[in-house]
Amino acid sequence: MCGIVTAIARRNIVPVLIEGLRKLEYRGYDSAGLAVLKTEGAPQLQRLRAVGRVDALAAQADATGLAASIGIAHTRWATHGVPSERNAHPHISDGLAVVHNGIIENFEELRSGLQAKGYVFTSETDTEAIAHLLHDKLKTIPDLFDAVRATIAELIGAYAIGVLSETDPNRAIVARKGSPLLLGIGEDGHYAASDTAALLQVTRKVVYLEDGDVAELTLDGYRVTLLDGTPVERPVNISSLSADAVELGKYRHYMQKEIFEQPHALASTLEMIGGGGSISPQLFGAPALEVFGATRRVLILACGTSYHAGLVARYWIEAVAKLPCSVEIASEYRYRESVPDPETLVVVISQSGETADTLAALKFAKSLGMTKTLAICNVPESAIVRETALRFVTRAGPEIGVASTKAFTTQLAALALLTLTLAKINGHLSEAEEAAHLTALRHLPIAVAKVVELEPEIERWAQRFASKHHALFLGRGEHYPIALEGALKLKEISYIHAEAYPAGELKHGPLALVDKEMPVIAVAPADSLLEKLKSNLQEVKARGGELYVFADAGSEMPESEGVHILHLPEHYGMLSPILHVIPLQLLSYHAALVKGTDVDKPRNLAKSVTVE
Repeated sequence: MCGIVTAIARRNIVPVLIEGLRKLEYRGYDSAGLAVLKTEGAPQLQRLRAVGRVDALAAQADATGLAASIGIAHTRWATHGVPSERNAHPHISDGLAVVHNGIIENFEELRSGLQAKGYVFTSETDTEAIAHLLHDKLKTIPDLFDAVRATIAELIGAYAIGVLSETDPNRAIVARKGSPLLLGIGEDGHYAASDTAALLQVTRKVVYLEDGDVAELTLDGYRVTLLDGTPVERPVNISSLSADAVELGKYRHYMQKEIFEQPHALASTLEMIGGGGSISPQLFGAPALEVFGATRRVLILACGTSYHAGLVARYWIEAVAKLPCSVEIASEYRYRESVPDPETLVVVISQSGETADTLAALKFAKSLGMTKTLAICNVPESAIVRETALRFVTRAGPEIGVASTKAFTTQLAALALLTLTLAKINGHLSEAEEAAHLTALRHLPIAVAKVVELEPEIERWAQRFASKHHALFLGRGEHYPIALEGALKLKEISYIHAEAYPAGELKHGPLALVDKEMPVIAVAPADSLLEKLKSNLQEVKARGGELYVFADAGSEMPESEGVHILHLPEHYGMLSPILHVIPLQLLSYHAALVKGTDVDKPRNLAKSVTVE
């Protein structure tokens, strides 16, 4: 959601700003803008804004020949006010320009007070209140850095901001609370952005700002202080990402690239179990043995696709580790009264590690005295990872497509390791069982690679979906959450309305929807529930529904009129959900291609949901 790029350098930074915004497009946005300071003669702000894609902003910059050595840029995902040029960032107040990610909860109160002082608002955004408030502070606090600190002290909510001023043309000021922001240390200047990917074009040296940090960027250096002005040192990190990692390469879309990257992502995530003969709690951090040994139940908090990963893990944890497990949508958990239990392991799952609702739910659980916390996350330096006692960092690599694919399967791999670790510590995993599970995990990337090879047949199935308006997904047991994930993927990128149900619930309502225009997609592994599922599918067939069944090899499910069967190469036991979700990802991807939707940037959605 939204993205910020800030730069001050001994070069024309306009191309840097625009390329940085392009690398942040995956976050989701509806408009883009930039502001630079022209320093020939008297410093002067120049602003460009455009509704739609960054390309439209780039065209404006090219047409005007815009060039400067200091500037800020932004992609906006609408919260306050419709997508429009007047609501696009940066927002200006008499020589000041501000970009902002997040939501200011007290903006109406600030707006009223500023209007009473004579400030005129030209947008519907909360951000414009920041610009005018800063301008007002500068009347009594002449130093820009100090005025920014005084301004953000009055803000309630979440923010990452970047500031330029005509009266102080040799530095940019940035600050964060609740929204991610990092600094880039370049050879020719200094930078800031919402995401490392935006800065790989100029540097791999990054400094991750903490909540409450305020930073000043100049040509020759930077400084960071707390809100009260106390200087702080934040470590310089060398990003492991490369510019190539976020390039599209030979693929048509990032989503396709990331589906095909899953064998490698899983191999990287599972690399730490190597050739060893046992699973170590140390995979989750030094205190893990003690924490897991005192765990009597598990609470999983997550949103969206990560929530579906948690639902799969509930089946695993209760069946294998023999621990009670509950899974909650993070945005709901934090707003209801629950019964805290200090013997609960709180597991938070997030691809970005900055998901606002999940982070807030984690802090809420900790405030209730549940301090046994574990993060499963793809970004090692993220806020959620820093907030937990234990962590497992997946190695999916950067995921650009809004619809999560490889992040999901690597989360499941991490949750499988957690399940086996808890089972072992609690005496529910024999040496023979541990060895068998380790063998299956090591073979998993190969098994996934074989499933990806089914793409041509799935592509043919997808041709039938382009004209459909609705779809029904069915699954049983730990594959019911996989049906949920399949329905979510189809909705996200093809805009076909889809619902998922446990197959046994068909008779309790969903069967009323079934007719020849309602395709029914079934996840049908060769497990103990297969015969039950076959009976459910007969109910669909008897009512004229058209079935698309993802079955395992040897499941003895023949094709017939209106019944299409795709056999996966092998049955994979406990890890079967990881294999079965991949054909659903491919089905959604190819259905979206047929419909001509924007696969990587679906309408109204953002990759990283950093506001509530």
